[in-house]
Amino acid sequence: MKSCGIIVEYNPFHNGHQYHAKMAREMSGAEVVIAVMSGNFLQRGEPAIIDKWTRAKEALNHGVDLVIELPFAYAVQSADYFAAGGVKLLHALHCEALCFGTDNQSEMDYEQFGHFVKKHQIEINQQYQIIKNNGMSYPQQMTEVFRALYPNSGLDFSSPNHILGLSYAKENANYEKPMKLYPLKREQAGYHDTNIYQNFASATAIRKAVFSDELAQIKQVLPEEVAIDLANSPTVSWEDYWPLLKYKLISSSIAELQEIYQMKEGIEYRLQEAAKVSDSFRTFMEQAKTKRYTWTRLQRLATYILTNVKQQEIANSWKHSHLQVLGFTEQGQRFLREEKKNLALPLITKVSKNLKSQLALDIKSNQIYLLGDERILEQSFGRFPIRIS
Repeated sequence: MKSCGIIVEYNPFHNGHQYHAKMAREMSGAEVVIAVMSGNFLQRGEPAIIDKWTRAKEALNHGVDLVIELPFAYAVQSADYFAAGGVKLLHALHCEALCFGTDNQSEMDYEQFGHFVKKHQIEINQQYQIIKNNGMSYPQQMTEVFRALYPNSGLDFSSPNHILGLSYAKENANYEKPMKLYPLKREQAGYHDTNIYQNFASATAIRKAVFSDELAQIKQVLPEEVAIDLANSPTVSWEDYWPLLKYKLISSSIAELQEIYQMKEGIEYRLQEAAKVSDSFRTFMEQAKTKRYTWTRLQRLATYILTNVKQQEIANSWKHSHLQVLGFTEQGQRFLREEKKNLALPLITKVSKNLKSQLALDIKSNQIYLLGDERILEQSFGRFPIRIS
């Protein structure tokens, strides 16, 4: 069965995501659309507005055939690591194509870019070392690197979906049989756009409306099922976890904070002081943000602190890569049956006690996610893949 992958978060699922799944199928000619989806904590260092099982169900009802969870160790990461995880899982499933959204307005040959990076990685690393620590953020630094080495390309590392597209292309090029890439231009609503455009809006705009109790104003940009879920299911944001994060920051010693994954360059002092004088997560972020430390980078650090993640836990999770199935349609189930014997990674359909060590980080992060709202259902144990007829 011909397959096309999409790497997603669905925070929350909306009409643009349904269009993406539809176009992935049409552009690639796929019989099966596979979504590799972040779990309960996301790439930009945020808790998902609604839990992973609900988001998987919505996707399966609106164009996706199979949902595989992207583990925490890959999901809550910068673009390159996030892409590495998503592409790795799709290749393990022998997926033939990858369709991704892009907010890049100029023509871009992503496959050519991926092969360029593979061929010139040494020069790229050397150029990066030259400009490293010059006060610019990482996206700004990488833009300068490629302006020098890959001129006339119009590369811009400030557009979130374009950055991910470039990361997918770089990672995909490293495989013996790269997937065919299908970039899909994002229309109207950009990633950070808070406007509503008839039947489309960004996830940012939708979350803003949900937390402002203005869900009725955005129903036209959501499938009906999603609007019902957002109205009736527990929804969470960073503010729900702020008391826990503040306690962790204030009660921990500097030495303890230094053990947290990605805690570097003395930022732990700044974060602890910011926590002491802040009464909300937003205030904390405004206090802690600097030109060097972007909002997203700080949010990821906050997620690592909240979940008390150490380097060894990340390494252990990478070592035990797997394919955890969140759900499938009949077509997706048929695909798994056909591919099961040839999968490059272990397939997990139920989190059992004998997998506790292998899935330790994901189980822990799920347990902490539950603390955001007592109505959130158990996320790890006793859950089976969702089946959609």
